[in-house]
Amino acid sequence: MTDYTLYYWPIAFRGQFVRSVLAHVGATWDETDFNAIRALKSKSPAEQPVPHMGPPVLTDHAAALSFSQMPAILHYLGKKHGLMEDDPASEAMTVKIVADANDVLYEITLYNGAQMWTGESWRDFVPRLERWMAMFEETGRRHGMTAEAGYLLGTDKPGIADLATCSLWGTMTEKLPSLRPLLEKAAPAIAGLCDRIAALPEQAELRARSDAEYGELYCAGQIEASLRKVLSA
Repeated sequence: MTDYTLYYWPIAFRGQFVRSVLAHVGATWDETDFNAIRALKSKSPAEQPVPHMGPPVLTDHAAALSFSQMPAILHYLGKKHGLMEDDPASEAMTVKIVADANDVLYEITLYNGAQMWTGESWRDFVPRLERWMAMFEETGRRHGMTAEAGYLLGTDKPGIADLATCSLWGTMTEKLPSLRPLLEKAAPAIAGLCDRIAALPEQAELRARSDAEYGELYCAGQIEASLRKVLSA
């Protein structure tokens, strides 16, 4: 039996945050197919392993526990696998970084696809996206991080904050490469951090496997189509 089972759609997006951490700690996991995920999310809360509206859901087989919501899953994995500092301030900052990342995903998909991008709405959003990038950049700067060295919260090795940051900005700019120059301009140290994390052997292997399985899909559906359309204009 594998260590974990991840329920997430066959795309990168929020699931990649969980996959990145599992790969980093050397855990084994399997993933279910689209139909199994749809069936699970359609069950009543009483029938679900953890009450949830949608994936990601992670089951830890050894602990016989399941969690939903990407930030909660990363918090659990971070504490279990020693990827978060023990002091309250560092832990809170890690939670803050993951929450910020989740907010960026919500915004770049226009509230999980509630609306579609237009040229005008995207142009209006770009300064806000740059501000998000600058917020991550300033966090790293305050902890001594540069493009070439260091980590987001001043730790001596990558933690949840770094893996989440790379899963956010690294995945976004890999799948939507026209956004990479924006990241390099607004947050050069973050761009460097993403490159350094992505070059780790387990992360490089994960990316190759993900690219083979999911192709260039980012968030999928009509919202991704509208996003790619405005980026190519």
